[in-house]
Amino acid sequence: MSAPVISWEKDHLTALDQTKLPLREQSVELARPEDYVHAIRDMKVRGAPLIGIVAAYGVAQAALNNQNEQFAVFEQRVRRTLANLAATRPTAVNLFWALKRMQSVFDDNILRSPQEHARALLAEAKAIHGEQVEADRAMASNGAALIPKGSNVLTICNTGALATGGEGTALGIIFEAHRRKRVKRVFATETRPRMQGRLTAWELHKRRVPYKLIPDTSVGALLSRESIAAAIVGADRIAANGDVANKIGTYQMAVLCARHGVKFIVAAPRNTFDKECPTGADITIEERNGDEVRKVGRCFVLPKEYAVWNPAFDVTPRELISHYVSQEGVEPGGRGNE
Repeated sequence: MSAPVISWEKDHLTALDQTKLPLREQSVELARPEDYVHAIRDMKVRGAPLIGIVAAYGVAQAALNNQNEQFAVFEQRVRRTLANLAATRPTAVNLFWALKRMQSVFDDNILRSPQEHARALLAEAKAIHGEQVEADRAMASNGAALIPKGSNVLTICNTGALATGGEGTALGIIFEAHRRKRVKRVFATETRPRMQGRLTAWELHKRRVPYKLIPDTSVGALLSRESIAAAIVGADRIAANGDVANKIGTYQMAVLCARHGVKFIVAAPRNTFDKECPTGADITIEERNGDEVRKVGRCFVLPKEYAVWNPAFDVTPRELISHYVSQEGVEPGGRGNE
């Protein structure tokens, strides 16, 4: 990859603008707390683990930018940044997990100076980033062992470096399996409405992994005609009962995989498993602006007044999942004994 997905540059974060890919590789500088809020909300950065990492750096940025203020002003601005970042996207649990860690560092050091807070918060953000990189490596190794040699695999959305800042979750497994000669070709859905499949195609193309980008609606036809060993997907939140919230279209892919006897593998770091969320029904599903469906690029293909329902995620029940893969190993899902 020619440019890092994110990079801390002395006093601010630089991030690859994912809305410009794959046609243009352009980075944005995040130097104010509001830059982080806009980057996450506008999906310049996206992917559950990466959202959490960038949010952590956003809290550190607020502290650095205000470290010469009186403590009362400093505290107010850091806590406001925590709240603003928490309001950006509701479904991915990694965001709230990372912000909780940052808030704990702040609260545990409440008697320290603003400068000391800033150093501690930046160190914590870098630690969160580093932990994800290591988790990705372990996940890739654990998951690749599930893929038979010479396999065709299927995936949805984007779950590579662009989603985690490391190797990726589901796509990280695919890269490792390809290195081990276990993956022959990847079929990646275009992933309506924001077309994150273009990002997966970009990463696969960069890695020289054979792939085909397919319409979301062709998954059933693909499974009926091609030999597919497994579908490998990521997750934005995994409930205590094993239900998985992931990019819209994941549920129907899981149903079709069950129908055709294809393994359905969910890859996610442990911080995506939300023990405080009982079931998938308890997960808040983000609904995005209808213009993401009404428009292709900047051009409207539907009139503004046409009604649109645009959920960003759906929930796949545990009984449709073959395996969960994390940095800690592989666990069976409801289809694990097939």
